[in-house]
Amino acid sequence: MIHNRFVSFRRDVRGATSVEFGFVAVPMLMFIFGAIEFSRAYWTQSSLEQTAATVARCMGLELSNCAVNNVYNAALTQSYAQTVAGKWGLTLPASDLTLNSTASCGGVSGFSQVTINHTFNSMVPGVVTVLGHNFVLTASACFPNGGASGGV
Repeated sequence: MIHNRFVSFRRDVRGATSVEFGFVAVPMLMFIFGAIEFSRAYWTQSSLEQTAATVARCMGLELSNCAVNNVYNAALTQSYAQTVAGKWGLTLPASDLTLNSTASCGGVSGFSQVTINHTFNSMVPGVVTVLGHNFVLTASACFPNGGASGGV
Protein backbone atom coordinates (compact mmCIF):
# COMPACT_ATOMS: atom_id res chain seq x y z
CA MET A 1 0.00 0.00 0.00
CA ILE A 2 2.74 2.45 0.92
CA HIS A 3 4.70 1.38 -2.12
CA ASN A 4 1.71 2.10 -4.38
CA ARG A 5 1.34 5.60 -2.97
CA PHE A 6 5.04 6.30 -3.52
CA VAL A 7 4.88 5.06 -7.13
CA SER A 8 1.76 7.12 -7.83
CA PHE A 9 3.40 10.19 -6.24
CA ARG A 10 6.52 9.76 -8.41
CA ARG A 11 4.46 9.54 -11.57
CA ASP A 12 2.32 12.57 -10.78
CA VAL A 13 3.52 15.52 -12.92
CA ARG A 14 0.74 18.03 -12.22
CA GLY A 15 3.00 20.45 -10.30
CA ALA A 16 6.12 19.99 -12.43
CA THR A 17 5.56 23.16 -14.44
CA SER A 18 5.32 25.26 -11.29
CA VAL A 19 8.52 23.80 -9.89
CA GLU A 20 10.38 24.28 -13.18
CA PHE A 21 9.16 27.86 -13.40
CA GLY A 22 10.41 28.45 -9.88
CA PHE A 23 13.90 27.32 -10.91
CA VAL A 24 13.94 29.44 -14.07
CA ALA A 25 12.15 32.59 -12.84
CA VAL A 26 14.85 33.91 -10.52
CA PRO A 27 17.75 33.82 -13.02
CA MET A 28 15.46 35.13 -15.76
CA LEU A 29 14.32 38.09 -13.65
CA MET A 30 17.90 38.79 -12.57
CA PHE A 31 18.93 38.88 -16.22
CA ILE A 32 16.06 41.18 -17.20
CA PHE A 33 16.61 43.63 -14.33
CA GLY A 34 20.37 43.51 -14.90
CA ALA A 35 19.88 44.44 -18.56
CA ILE A 36 17.60 47.30 -17.55
CA GLU A 37 20.09 48.62 -14.98
CA PHE A 38 23.00 48.34 -17.43
CA SER A 39 20.93 50.26 -19.99
CA ARG A 40 20.11 52.96 -17.43
CA ALA A 41 23.80 53.32 -16.52
CA TYR A 42 24.81 53.51 -20.18
CA TRP A 43 22.13 56.11 -20.91
CA THR A 44 23.20 58.16 -17.87
CA GLN A 45 26.84 58.04 -19.02
CA SER A 46 25.85 59.22 -22.48
CA SER A 47 23.74 62.03 -21.00
CA LEU A 48 26.65 63.16 -18.83
CA GLU A 49 29.00 63.20 -21.83
CA GLN A 50 26.52 65.29 -23.85
CA THR A 51 26.09 67.68 -20.92
CA ALA A 52 29.86 68.07 -20.47
CA ALA A 53 30.37 68.76 -24.18
CA THR A 54 27.55 71.30 -24.32
CA VAL A 55 28.77 73.18 -21.25
CA ALA A 56 32.44 73.14 -22.38
CA ARG A 57 31.36 74.64 -25.72
CA CYS A 58 29.33 77.29 -23.91
CA MET A 59 32.36 78.17 -21.76
CA GLY A 60 34.80 78.21 -24.68
CA LEU A 61 32.64 80.43 -26.86
CA GLU A 62 31.62 82.61 -23.90
CA LEU A 63 27.95 82.28 -24.77
CA SER A 64 25.38 84.23 -22.75
CA ASN A 65 24.51 81.13 -20.66
CA CYS A 66 28.10 80.99 -19.36
CA ALA A 67 29.39 84.57 -19.57
CA VAL A 68 28.50 88.16 -18.77
CA ASN A 69 29.77 90.72 -21.31
CA ASN A 70 31.96 88.04 -22.91
CA VAL A 71 33.62 87.21 -19.59
CA TYR A 72 33.31 83.69 -18.19
CA ASN A 73 31.03 83.44 -15.15
CA ALA A 74 31.30 80.30 -13.01
CA ALA A 75 27.91 80.70 -11.29
CA LEU A 76 26.08 81.09 -14.61
CA THR A 77 27.95 78.12 -16.06
CA GLN A 78 27.12 75.92 -13.08
CA SER A 79 23.45 76.84 -13.36
CA TYR A 80 23.55 76.18 -17.12
CA ALA A 81 25.14 72.75 -16.57
CA GLN A 82 22.40 71.83 -14.11
CA THR A 83 19.76 73.01 -16.60
CA VAL A 84 21.27 70.97 -19.44
CA ALA A 85 21.49 67.87 -17.23
CA GLY A 86 17.91 68.46 -16.13
CA LYS A 87 16.77 68.31 -19.75
CA TRP A 88 18.22 64.78 -19.80
CA GLY A 89 16.30 63.97 -16.63
CA LEU A 90 19.37 64.07 -14.39
CA THR A 91 19.81 65.94 -11.14
CA LEU A 92 23.34 67.29 -11.09
CA PRO A 93 24.53 68.68 -7.74
CA ALA A 94 27.16 71.41 -7.85
CA SER A 95 29.58 69.05 -6.10
CA ASP A 96 29.55 66.78 -9.18
CA LEU A 97 30.87 69.56 -11.45
CA THR A 98 34.41 70.73 -12.03
CA LEU A 99 34.64 73.76 -14.32
CA ASN A 100 37.97 75.09 -15.56
CA SER A 101 38.06 77.95 -18.07
CA THR A 102 41.88 77.91 -18.37
CA ALA A 103 42.61 74.22 -18.76
CA SER A 104 45.19 72.30 -20.73
CA CYS A 105 43.75 69.43 -22.74
CA GLY A 106 46.00 66.94 -24.45
CA GLY A 107 49.04 69.01 -23.46
CA VAL A 108 47.72 72.14 -25.17
CA SER A 109 46.62 75.17 -23.16
CA GLY A 110 43.75 77.54 -23.85
CA PHE A 111 40.77 75.24 -23.34
CA SER A 112 37.63 75.23 -21.27
CA GLN A 113 37.17 71.92 -19.51
CA VAL A 114 34.14 70.40 -17.81
CA THR A 115 34.40 67.27 -15.69
CA ILE A 116 31.36 65.59 -14.17
CA ASN A 117 31.64 62.89 -11.50
CA HIS A 118 28.10 61.64 -10.94
CA THR A 119 27.06 58.85 -8.58
CA PHE A 120 24.74 56.41 -10.33
CA ASN A 121 22.19 54.93 -7.96
CA SER A 122 21.08 51.47 -8.98
CA MET A 123 17.41 50.76 -8.40
CA VAL A 124 18.09 47.03 -8.14
CA PRO A 125 21.27 46.71 -6.06
CA GLY A 126 20.98 42.96 -5.58
CA VAL A 127 21.03 42.31 -9.31
CA VAL A 128 23.94 44.59 -10.14
CA THR A 129 26.26 43.25 -7.46
CA VAL A 130 29.28 43.45 -9.75
CA LEU A 131 28.94 47.21 -9.95
CA GLY A 132 27.74 47.71 -6.40
CA HIS A 133 24.73 49.72 -5.31
CA ASN A 134 26.23 53.11 -6.18
CA PHE A 135 29.11 53.78 -8.50
CA VAL A 136 30.61 56.91 -10.03
CA LEU A 137 30.24 57.76 -13.70
CA THR A 138 32.74 60.28 -15.09
CA ALA A 139 32.43 62.47 -18.16
CA SER A 140 34.84 65.13 -19.35
CA ALA A 141 34.96 67.48 -22.31
CA CYS A 142 37.25 70.22 -23.59
CA PHE A 143 36.55 73.06 -25.99
CA PRO A 144 39.07 75.63 -27.25
CA ASN A 145 38.66 79.09 -25.82
CA GLY A 146 37.79 81.58 -28.49
CA GLY A 147 34.96 83.65 -27.15
CA ALA A 148 32.77 86.02 -29.05
CA SER A 149 35.63 88.43 -29.56
CA GLY A 150 38.45 86.02 -30.39
CA GLY A 151 37.12 83.59 -32.97
CA VAL A 152 37.80 79.88 -33.05
